[in-house]
This record gives sequence, C-alpha cells and structure tokens, in this order.
Amino acid sequence: MTRQQVLDLYFMDARSKLLDLAAFIDRVERAQGKEDFRMTAFRKALAQVMQAQPDKAKQVLLAFSDPTHDPIESATTKAACGAWPGEKLMVESG
Repeated sequence: MTRQQVLDLYFMDARSKLLDLAAFIDRVERAQGKEDFRMTAFRKALAQVMQAQPDKAKQVLLAFSDPTHDPIESATTKAACGAWPGEKLMVESG
C-alpha cells in the first residue's frame, strides 16, 4: 500500500486509540497516590513511539518486557500485570 492508502485505511482507528490513551493518562494523573512500575513502563513505551525508528512496535513491547534471561523459580503473582516490575520489586515480592 502507499502511505496515502495506509492513512486512509487506518488513521481514524489510530486517532481513536490515541484519544483513549490521552484519557487514560489524564485519569492516572488526576488520581490520588503514587504511580507504580506499570506507569513507568507505559511512559517509557510512549517515548519509544515518538522515536524516529522503523521498529516502534518491537521497542514498545520491549519497554514492557522482562529483560532478564534466567527463569525465576516460581511465579510471584497469580496473574500477569502487563509490565515487568523490575529487579527491586521482583526481589521484594519473591
């Protein structure tokens, strides 16, 4: 497809998702309390979107991913949380 075709086909959907993200960030920033590791990862992922690089989707996924290579002995929670909590939180909860 041409760039124009991609824009014609996907622009409104992307625009809608961007508005949803802006509303989510507004809600988080208005809420009481401290942000946790998920929002830190979210902001890191958003920064990757703005970079002039061809592999934005990969970089966004990596912003949420566990960068370690060794498996952990056992799960520290019962469900996925969508972002890697970091070494410090893994040690504290493990």
